[in-house]
Amino acid sequence: MQVIPLKSGVMFKQVFSQADIFNRFVEDVLGITFKAEVIHTEYEYPEPIGFVRSTYDLFANDKDQRIIVEIQHIKEDDFFDRFLYYHLVSLVEQAGGYREYEFQQTVYTIVVLTSTLRDGSVNFSCAVSDMNPINELGETVEIYPHRLVFLCPHQVNDKTPQKIQKWLRFIEDSLDGEMNTEHYPESIWQKMMTQIKKRDIDPAVLAEIKDEAAWEKAKQRFEDEGRKEGEKAKNIENAKRMLEKGIEPALVSEITQIPPKELQNIFKGLK
Repeated sequence: MQVIPLKSGVMFKQVFSQADIFNRFVEDVLGITFKAEVIHTEYEYPEPIGFVRSTYDLFANDKDQRIIVEIQHIKEDDFFDRFLYYHLVSLVEQAGGYREYEFQQTVYTIVVLTSTLRDGSVNFSCAVSDMNPINELGETVEIYPHRLVFLCPHQVNDKTPQKIQKWLRFIEDSLDGEMNTEHYPESIWQKMMTQIKKRDIDPAVLAEIKDEAAWEKAKQRFEDEGRKEGEKAKNIENAKRMLEKGIEPALVSEITQIPPKELQNIFKGLK
């Protein structure tokens, strides 16, 4: 069956903003009981917290817990710092009143990274950061229940916790745009597949997905072009240093990959 890949933020939010799907995902990933009736998308707190107004892809509260789920297709340079900030903002927001420093709700932030990374910067399927201190005996002191969880479907493996593994395999399976319905007989998976089935997508939603994909492609192209410009500038600086030291232009051209004619212009500028 052809599907819209769940790397699309529009599609991911549409599927996971359904309370039964969201609650089950949260319970399987975090191992907690969670029952929210309303799942917010593009949620902002009424008043800005800190210097940046944070917008959460998916946000839900129940009486005791606050859950944030973020979908990220491309790992930006500030990836880990950004989501730590999001996580902390949802803690700090609770201390904004006049009462003592007290967190009425436990905050859990789940970040799903759907891109394939070749630089080795993410070599795990599931990584958890908590705030519990460790004493001089190497023992964890259970004080803060808050957790920041990073999930990477492309890295799912036999060590991935079983309940998380099911979700990551489902998301990863969707990323090439095709899925086999027979692999997911359980009702919740069937419901999700119905949601992302390509031919049943609302045309307005499909337009949003196309716009999002076009922007991601353009952003990637701009980043690639910027990287190439940076490498070229570095090569020119290296070429200047080599020419100043009297290294033969032909050898400089071979090392720096700068065409001979362009190198001649650099050489003239040094005279």
